[in-house]
Amino acid sequence: MSATRGAPGSINDLKELLRFDVKVKVAGIDVDGVLRGKFMSKDKFLAAAASEGFGFCSVIFGWDMHDSVYTRELAISNKENGYCDLLASIDLSTFRRIPWENNVPFFLVSFFDPKTSAPVCADPRGVLRKAVDNAATHGMECISGVEFEYFNFKETPESAAQKRFTQLQPLTPGMHGYSLLRTQLNQEYFHALFDESLKFGIDIEGHHTETGPGVLETALAYTSAMRMADNAILYKFLAKSVGLKHGVLPSFMAKPWGNLPGCSGHVHVSLKDVEGRNAFSLSDVDRDRGRANAAFEDTRYLSQIGEYFLAGVLDGLPDVMPMLVPTINGYKRLVGGEAFWAPNAVTYGYDSRAASVRIISPPSVPPSATRLEVRVPGADMNPYFALSAIFQLGMRGITKQLKLTTPPISTYQSYPARKEVILLPGSLADATSAMMRPDSIAREVFGDGFVDHFGATREHEVRLWNAAVTNWEVERYLELA
Repeated sequence: MSATRGAPGSINDLKELLRFDVKVKVAGIDVDGVLRGKFMSKDKFLAAAASEGFGFCSVIFGWDMHDSVYTRELAISNKENGYCDLLASIDLSTFRRIPWENNVPFFLVSFFDPKTSAPVCADPRGVLRKAVDNAATHGMECISGVEFEYFNFKETPESAAQKRFTQLQPLTPGMHGYSLLRTQLNQEYFHALFDESLKFGIDIEGHHTETGPGVLETALAYTSAMRMADNAILYKFLAKSVGLKHGVLPSFMAKPWGNLPGCSGHVHVSLKDVEGRNAFSLSDVDRDRGRANAAFEDTRYLSQIGEYFLAGVLDGLPDVMPMLVPTINGYKRLVGGEAFWAPNAVTYGYDSRAASVRIISPPSVPPSATRLEVRVPGADMNPYFALSAIFQLGMRGITKQLKLTTPPISTYQSYPARKEVILLPGSLADATSAMMRPDSIAREVFGDGFVDHFGATREHEVRLWNAAVTNWEVERYLELA
């Protein structure tokens, strides 16, 4: 993976780097994409870095995002094993300093079984590392970019709780995408998001308002897949931390309001071959007229490898939906389908924001910028799982040389009577059932250990949702039922 600027290459480098520090902050990631970490004394941290790691309670894989133990106990952490410690291995390549916390040094960790030294099957960084390594065995490097859309409120965690998360005040009123005016209202916060990101080792390509009251969009700069996932998870942490200092509550919830567009987490992907060339771009011979053997006109300027990758993503998409859309609320974002540019079917198209997979290729971009944009995930995605799903499915398409048989989305838009389009699961319950089928593609590429654990955590979310009584139900039925 691409190391951060200034990352130590050895323990001696690390000691020199921390010469004037007294403590270090570390964190790992749970299945919901929540950072779980702590401060360590410099001495303890250095000892852990020089060895295999340090003990970290496994309960972060035994409870949900609100620290409630899962409905049924899972293999990684449970009463029987006493919620024992996992081995947290420090990744020196992830070094950063947190500028809004007095430049305290910070590192990410990955989790391993202390008895076998095997990666924990549900550790998000471990799952993505497996996908990256799989591509590497075929001479490919996984490259990615992530875009986040997110609402911002003039609230604090305390005020939002006091209001019971209703009647929250947006940071700005009205629908003002790409507005230069609206950012003037809260420019200290708006600029701090960009400036603190650069200090924190997160490069940003674009930062602007998006349509919706108080909505911003931030595009993170293209880099290696593991570095991108780290940047994406840490950008959420940064936005929430910077927001606290400015009296702003940013939310990466996929669909906070029923009558407004949701918040996307679009993922751009490509592969780089051993010569450092974009494997999705055409050879010099085909660049002028496109590829003669392309399955459809929309893939004419996508390489054969890119077409296999696209076919693999489309083939497995319905079976990995919880890895792209992991929450109950996330499926509300997809209800409107292409009307809200939130695709709910297995579709693709050249430069189409209505499709699940948008092909970005010549003639609209240079050949070197050829890529796929997967538009299904919301901002609430766990970026490690989303990237893992996309790259594992794509590599499966390459290794199996899957043919692209589905016509592009324009075919269905021109001839709406055609019925062969495959709809994606419409709820977390349906998506989880599809993923956990004995013959699912998810089991084929991720293995039973991951699917059984992650699937059970999603079943837990569904059970909690099924037991909940919502405001909508009370307002609709209390008087008239």
